[in-house]
Amino acid sequence: MNSKVNDPFLYGCPILDLHGETYETSKVMTKIFIDDAIKTKDKKVVIIHGKGMGIVKEAVYSELKLNKYVKSYHTDNFNDGMTIVELK
Repeated sequence: MNSKVNDPFLYGCPILDLHGETYETSKVMTKIFIDDAIKTKDKKVVIIHGKGMGIVKEAVYSELKLNKYVKSYHTDNFNDGMTIVELK
C-alpha cells in the first residue's frame, strides 16, 4: 500500500498507492486514508493513482471533492500519476 516518493518537499508525508485497484475500492481506500490522516493530524498526504486510463484517478478525485477535511488537491507537477492533498 505504501510507496516511495522522490520529492524532498513530500518527505515524511503518508502515501497511499492504489496501483491495480478498482474504481470502488479506490474510493473506499481514499476515504479511509484521509480519515486516518486526519486522526494523526497530517496536513499533507500523497495518493498514487497511476496514469493508465484515469479510472483510479477519477475515483480518487470523486472522493476528495466530497470530503470535508480536504482543503485542496492537485496533480503533482512532475508526476501526473500522483496527487498531493492538503488537509484542513
